[in-house]
Amino acid sequence: MTRLRAALVQLNSSDDPSRNLPVTQSLIDEAAGKGARFVLTPEVTNCVSTSRTHQAAVLRTEDDDITLAALRKQTARLGVWLLIGSLALRSDDPDGRFVNRSFLITPEGEIRSRYDKIHMFDVQVSETETYRESAGYRPGERAVLSDVDGHAVGMTICYDLRFPHLFRQLAQAGAGIITVPSAFSPVTGAAHWEVLLRARAIENGCYVLAPAQTGAHLSQAGKERQTYGHSLAIDPWGRVLADAGETPGIKIVDLDPAEVAQARQRIPSLAHGTDFGGL
Repeated sequence: MTRLRAALVQLNSSDDPSRNLPVTQSLIDEAAGKGARFVLTPEVTNCVSTSRTHQAAVLRTEDDDITLAALRKQTARLGVWLLIGSLALRSDDPDGRFVNRSFLITPEGEIRSRYDKIHMFDVQVSETETYRESAGYRPGERAVLSDVDGHAVGMTICYDLRFPHLFRQLAQAGAGIITVPSAFSPVTGAAHWEVLLRARAIENGCYVLAPAQTGAHLSQAGKERQTYGHSLAIDPWGRVLADAGETPGIKIVDLDPAEVAQARQRIPSLAHGTDFGGL
């Protein structure tokens, strides 16, 4: 396998998909212009909103989503791979819940893989910051391993980061790259974001690519959302290759599959797992 140039796109998406789209497209164009073969956007690229009522009004199904359609066409024009970190989409659930779905798009503009976020962010971060993602979103049920130019890519989203068994299973299935598109809380981001991403890379001897939302997100309805930013790329030895800080933009990194092989040879923990009982 040859090296792979990747680009992390950091966004400050609003709750208006039509407003967000041209900004996203501009940064994807910039990334491709700098030689990126694999471009990654954050979680909820199309719409950051805390209002279920507003989401019901502006979100569309996969077949009708303007962001997905436009980015597929752009990807085909540019001839690059694109991970749409995730899109908030309407579903056919009887209870009206949405889906938080990541898409891997081929250089021909086709959908190679879909991944629905498995772990829902149902937490009380503080007295004033509470999330109940499962109230609005249907959780996924299946891990997804895909391929970018021969590089095995495991797909996760945001809160999945806190469940190492998912990353371990993806790595044991062959993933040398794991994606973690996110819209992380500023409180938990400052405390846990980098250390968890580095831990997942070290534990599994893989690259971890985590494009993120950042800043205060403009809202037409509901409480304004804040996210941490700091899109990160981590190498298989746990070193930070790129940190996007708190400003929207792109970060370019070159991924070498030999680094994955070397890390796993030096510490072959993927082969050392043992079943045990007694608890």
